Parts: sequence; C-alpha cells; structure tokens
Amino acid sequence: MNKYQVAVVLGSLRNASFNRRLADAASKLAPPEFTFKRVEIGDLPLYNQDDDASQHANVRRLKSEIAAAHALLFVTPEYNRSIPGVLKNAIDHASRPYGQNAWAGKPGSVIGASVGAPGASMAQQHLRNVLAYLDVPTLSQPEVFIHVTEGLFDTNGTISNPATRQFLQSWMDRYVSWVRRLATPD
Repeated sequence: MNKYQVAVVLGSLRNASFNRRLADAASKLAPPEFTFKRVEIGDLPLYNQDDDASQHANVRRLKSEIAAAHALLFVTPEYNRSIPGVLKNAIDHASRPYGQNAWAGKPGSVIGASVGAPGASMAQQHLRNVLAYLDVPTLSQPEVFIHVTEGLFDTNGTISNPATRQFLQSWMDRYVSWVRRLATPD
C-alpha cells in the first residue's frame, strides 16, 4: 500500500494547545495510507540571513523532515490577528537560503482552532498569503475555523460534537483527495 507522509506544522508550543489536540483529532480521521508526523519548530534559533550559509543543525533537521514529506498540514492558533512568531520563524528558515525552499510544490492545508468565535480565521488568511508566495498549493475549501468551546474534545482526544466531527471528516476527505492528486507517494 502506498504511504503518504504528512508533515504537521503546529503553530503552538503549548503542551495543552487546542491546536495540538485538533491536529491529533484530525489525523485520526485519515485513511490508513496517510501518516502524520509533527515537526519540531520550538527549538529553532531566530532566523538571521547571516546564518544561511551555515544553517543550525535544527534548521537542517526541519528542512530534511519537510523534504521527506509528501504533503503539509499547518495547524495554527491566532495570535494578535496573525500567525504565531514561532510558525513564521520556521517558515522563514525552511524557505531559505534563496533557491532552497523546502516547502515548494508540496500540497498543503491550513486549519486552526481558537477560543474566539472567528476560530483563527485571520491567522489562516495571513498564512495562506505566505504559503502562496512559497509555492505551496493550498486546499482552499472547506476552510476550517474551529471555535473551541467546553467539551469540544473528549477524553480520547477526538471531537465530541457530532456535527463538528462530521465537518472535520469532510475536510479530511477533501484534503486526502487533494494530496492524492498532487503528491507522489513512495
């Protein structure tokens, strides 16, 4: 069976992050030939163009993990109506130096959760703008703006609300189709 490796880029470092839980819940909805692996971004130094010629070992590891993936899944909270700095830092590192963009051509999707009613919509829009420039073809519909409310996740880490779970499954089905169409599995 062909395997699709999906690099999950989580925009939150918090252990109890709603977006970490969303990423885990979403991955449970994928077919068995899809595997999801979170890439570590919290250990990266701040991006400095002076370091492009000799990238930090953690940057090289990140770029290697992105290169090994067939597809990308960005799961982000919204910080001050935009993406978290740690996520932007990782994006900048893996796209540099110029001409060595690890993100390019990998099909991706952007989802997110927030306690605010807009569900990280502004952060996702900003992220989509960045990904468009980096040549990441991004699934445009359905958009996934999850409003986190009490009891959204059950004790097993799955989405407890049937309507939300069904919506997330419909997104996953579209994402799987998108990746199958654009990526070449091993």
